[in-house]
Amino acid sequence: MSLLQRTWIPFRTEDGVTYRSPSSIADPGILDLALPRADFQGAAYQFLIGLLQTALPPKNHDDWLSRYLEPPTVEELASAFSPLAAAFELDGDRPRFMQDLDPLEEANPSPVAGLLIDSPGANGIKLNTDHFTKRGRVEVVCPDCAALALFTLQINAPSGGAGYRVGLRGGGPLTTLVLPERADATLWQRLWLNVMPAASIAGAGGRNLEAKPEDDTLFPWMGPTRVSDKKGAVVTPDEVHPLHPYWAMPRRFRLLFEDGACQCDLCGRETTRFVREIRAKNYGANYDGPWLHPLTPYRQDPKKPNEPPLSQKGQPGGLGYRHWSHLVLQDAKSSGALPAAVVHDYLHGKAPTSEEAYREGDISERLLNQVRLWAFGYDMDNMKPRCWYGVEMPLIAIPPKHEEIFRGWVQAFTELARQVAWMLRNQVKGAWFSRPADAKGDMSSIDEQLYDATEADFFRNLFALRQALQNGQYIHMPSHVAESWYGELRREALRLFELLSLSGPHEELDMRRIIQARRNLLAWLSGRSKGSKIIQKFAKEGGFSLAADQKNKATEGMS
Repeated sequence: MSLLQRTWIPFRTEDGVTYRSPSSIADPGILDLALPRADFQGAAYQFLIGLLQTALPPKNHDDWLSRYLEPPTVEELASAFSPLAAAFELDGDRPRFMQDLDPLEEANPSPVAGLLIDSPGANGIKLNTDHFTKRGRVEVVCPDCAALALFTLQINAPSGGAGYRVGLRGGGPLTTLVLPERADATLWQRLWLNVMPAASIAGAGGRNLEAKPEDDTLFPWMGPTRVSDKKGAVVTPDEVHPLHPYWAMPRRFRLLFEDGACQCDLCGRETTRFVREIRAKNYGANYDGPWLHPLTPYRQDPKKPNEPPLSQKGQPGGLGYRHWSHLVLQDAKSSGALPAAVVHDYLHGKAPTSEEAYREGDISERLLNQVRLWAFGYDMDNMKPRCWYGVEMPLIAIPPKHEEIFRGWVQAFTELARQVAWMLRNQVKGAWFSRPADAKGDMSSIDEQLYDATEADFFRNLFALRQALQNGQYIHMPSHVAESWYGELRREALRLFELLSLSGPHEELDMRRIIQARRNLLAWLSGRSKGSKIIQKFAKEGGFSLAADQKNKATEGMS
């Protein structure tokens, strides 16, 4: 039975978890997905968003808003999905979802755990280096988890050896989605916020978005694999359907199904049909060219405008407010940031349409007044996952005429935080070590503690900046907001210094060294040292004086 018709997706309701078919996302009682792994949760969202975008694209933003307010019934949605059912068969003799059309019988079977990005590879097992992520954790999986594992790997595919292609977005891409702020939002609202009107997908050329199940330019598994064993054998955007990025398939796999009673090692459910082994082969589709996946942010090097944009990826240290501007605000001239199309469509299409409908009295409340940005993805070191990151942050809509000013203010706030974190780390090292420049090891956790401690205040100040723009204050950065942000960073930097510098064994503390390091930090934060031009510049641009700090410095002793 097709994945569009079978009961296989775990949903969260007020009464707990229930398994239903994809069309159940239209049920107002369905609140969220409930997958057993964080990467599966993110992949399932992308699967369902891609399905809605393919089967039920809104004509324009007014049409989008109408369906946000009045979702289809479960039956109506099932009817919309039905014509595509043949492209979503997981098993059988017909083309299989996300699997090679060729049975790959010449390939040796390998464990199904190979579909999981965090499983140790063959080399790790051979060298016995799987210390933290052990082999043998997953030996059998049910068909439902196999489908999600397959899809998760195809959309995140990292480098995997000679001829094992990375995903269309590169290995381990970030995904950014728009979510309602309200805790009682339905899954339909969570998903539909990330579906775009046809024109936003088709672009200025108005390419045809009609979806046919047999179209292998849309669903690549419906036809022979575009093998890439010869030089120049690549897949470019103009060769395929505009919605192909949602269903890209860089890897060649076949699931080997078996019958028998067992328990799935991923979801824990009992099953009578399972997957223990897979077949894999290299030289699948080699994606090249200016691909832009609608759910992923990119960066276009301003100095190399003719080169394809690069997807933003997870990095050590995780995601936080220091990345917010690049994920939300387009900046072609400086950083080259290109937010995901779905974020841009919300800021410049859905939010204005909803606001206009409210002003004209067509709707009784501001539906999209507060939404959140959900950013997630793997931090990959080639084929090795270092970590999975997922974070939600406020998504603040700014009128286009004010966006450049707002971006400049946000970047100034972010840069100040980066510099304060850098100085805090340096002075903590100065308190800990007699030769801090020679100290080894990763001390980025010091930076992360400052970012974590100031995140709420950062976004509170961003909302204040937006309010200032709405009040017509857009010539200069609002001084009270700038001073508030500077004050928060200063307070937290001094608090963390005291906490960290005194955290070692008492007999090993060098109080003279600690006091000197604190004086250095305080002088820098107060704009009184040679290297504190960033502080002086921010105070000048923010229109506030550092003189008050000069008066109070004598009272700021150690706690």
